[in-house]
Parts: sequence; structure tokens; C-alpha cells
Amino acid sequence: MAGEPVNINEFEELARQALPKMYYDFFAGGAEDQYTLKENTEAFRRITIDMSTVILGNKTSAPIIVAPTSSHQLAHFEGEVATARGAAACNVIMGLAFTSTCTVEEVASSCNAVRFLQTFAFKRDIIELVVRKAESSGFRAIILTADTPRLGKKEADIKNKMIAPRLGNFEGLISTEVVSDKSSTVEAYTAETLDPSFCWKDIAWLKSVTKLPILIKGILTSEDAIKAIEAGVAGIIVSNHGARQLDYTPATISVLEEVVNAVQGKVPVLLDGGIRRGTDIFKALALGAKAVLIGRPVIYGLAAKGESGVKQVIEMLKNELEQTMALAGCCNVNDITRSHVKTEKESFLSRM
Repeated sequence: MAGEPVNINEFEELARQALPKMYYDFFAGGAEDQYTLKENTEAFRRITIDMSTVILGNKTSAPIIVAPTSSHQLAHFEGEVATARGAAACNVIMGLAFTSTCTVEEVASSCNAVRFLQTFAFKRDIIELVVRKAESSGFRAIILTADTPRLGKKEADIKNKMIAPRLGNFEGLISTEVVSDKSSTVEAYTAETLDPSFCWKDIAWLKSVTKLPILIKGILTSEDAIKAIEAGVAGIIVSNHGARQLDYTPATISVLEEVVNAVQGKVPVLLDGGIRRGTDIFKALALGAKAVLIGRPVIYGLAAKGESGVKQVIEMLKNELEQTMALAGCCNVNDITRSHVKTEKESFLSRM
């Protein structure tokens, strides 16, 4: 056997070779016909793990959504087109940011991924353009990111004088060749496009200009979750914008259950931020999330290997989630319950 063993079966074979037959049979053998011995392992093979779920009527292979993040061409020359193809190959939903470097139309024509289009609280003429593009390009939902009345302070971007790439979706709306010698051009973009007066009542206006379901992204409290329900959103994404807006906001997983309890099952609750392992997805589902959004991991995969890197990242998370579910005795995502996890607070109370 070449190389180090990578599974138990290979260790068993090494043990068979190392031990006298009498001793190997003593350890490895079972009673009589050894039917039950074989059945112990064969029974596991007959149990399949079903990670599929349905999000706003869209069936997906796993409770994973590619988070809408901007400027993918900074990571790879094919940009969001490669990301969308990777998502389609894995049969997961693609979230596309309107601040993408590839246009909505380019992404829509590149593959058959189920796609949600994200918008910020832009000025109304821009939001109406977002809606028109989403509807005409076959997108299934609108994601309204609500935690950006202005841009958060990212000191590295300021020091680097970060140059925003050309954003094709804004052609004809604003100058796409913004130049600023004071800070980053990203700030200049946002100053031209965002509407800081956008508030809860404007969701009713947004609903009036589109038939697509609206998810609101950036909810961290039960109070805002209740307001979102009252405003008529179709889903809530618990998010702190990947910690890119206001520092010292709580970690999203720490407030997920508060939001889930406030929503009381009226709409699906999703989690964005911090997902790096299949076990992280499992914990989020156990605390009530319908699915999770992954942002930075996808960008890292895209930067490293393009479309194939995106696929590898998503498949890694799917495989890790499947393994976690199998070892926890969960045959499908609906089997994952609150009893499968214990929070830090609960662990502390149990020690008292």
C-alpha cells in the first residue's frame, strides 16, 4: 500500500498484514455467519444523506447560497460569470451584486444557475433599473441590503486608495471612471448612488415596482426582524455585511436564534458571515437558519482557480456538511434540530 493510510479500511488492511492470522481474526471476527458484523457497516451504506432544500420555491442541492459580493474581476478575469458557472455546476443559488464587474445580462446568459439579484438602498431610479434587469434576465428574487446608508470605514482601502473597477451595470447612470485623489473611488461611487433616506416605508414602494420576492439583508435584532415582517419581506438574511460596515456589531451566528424566534416561521431566515466549514453550516441550521450565504470563501476559490476553484469551495462545504449530518444521524436537513447544538451561554449555565 503506497503512502500513509487515509481511512479506516486501509488501516485494517495494514493490521491484517502485520498480525498473525489468529490475532487478526480475533479482533476482526464476529459470531457464527458474521451476518451482523457485515450488517453493521452495510447498513450505513444504505442510508443516503439528502442535503437538498427549497428556498423561496427554488430547489437547491444544499442549503448554501453564493453571497452577493462585488468586483469579482479583481479576483479573476472572468469575474462573476465564472462564479455563476461554478454555482450552477454545484446546483446552488447564485447571489449577484448589482455592483458586479460583469453585467447582469452577461451573468444571466452564461449559465442556468438560479440567481438572486442584490441591490443596495440606491436612489429610486437606480433601484428601478435593478428591478427591470432582474425581471428581464430571469432572476428569481431581489436581495435588499439594508445596512449601508453610507459606506463603512475600511482603513486598508483608504490607505491603499482602493480603485474601484468599472461597474458595467452603472453604465449610463453615473460616471464609471470615477477618479478621487482624497480616498478610495469606492467611496465616490457610493456617494453618487446611495440614498441615505431610504427607510422601512420604502420597502412598500419597492414591492410596488416588482413582482419578485424581496429578501432583506442586514438584520441583527428581533426588533428589526419584526419590522421586516411587517414591511412584507419574503425572507430575512441575518448579516453584518461580512464585518465590513460597523465594527463591534455582534457575530451573526450569536444573534441568529434571536431573529429566528422573533420571526416565528413566518418567512425563511438565512445566515450570512463567518461560514468556513460544513460544521458551521450545520450549527446555523440547528439554530434555525434555512440556509447560509458564503462570500469570502467563494472569492478565495475564484482567485485561486477560477470557476473550478468556486466549484471546489462549494463542494468542500457540501461534503463537510454531509459528513457532519451522517455522523450526527441526520438523513436530511429537516432532521437537524436545536438539540444538536449547545451555545456558549448554555455551556456556561450547565457548569454552574
